[in-house]
Amino acid sequence: MIPVSQLAANAQEALLLSIAISLPVIGAAALAGLLVAIFQAATQVQDITIAHLPRLVVVAVVLAVAGPWMGQQVAQFAARVFSGG
Repeated sequence: MIPVSQLAANAQEALLLSIAISLPVIGAAALAGLLVAIFQAATQVQDITIAHLPRLVVVAVVLAVAGPWMGQQVAQFAARVFSGG
């Protein structure tokens, strides 16, 4: 039986890990959204496609680049938790 303190520590580490692995994607999407908003405000072009397509492309690129690192972090955490360490 796992002690409650170990379970709480694992839960806290899992939450921090989920924030750490989602931060690059969310940050890149926010930055792309900000740049598109500045572009739209400067040119007064208000098109839905212009607002969403760059964010989609940026998120796909970030996931392709950072995906192996994200998977490695989750796999290491799962191996540590399931091994009891």
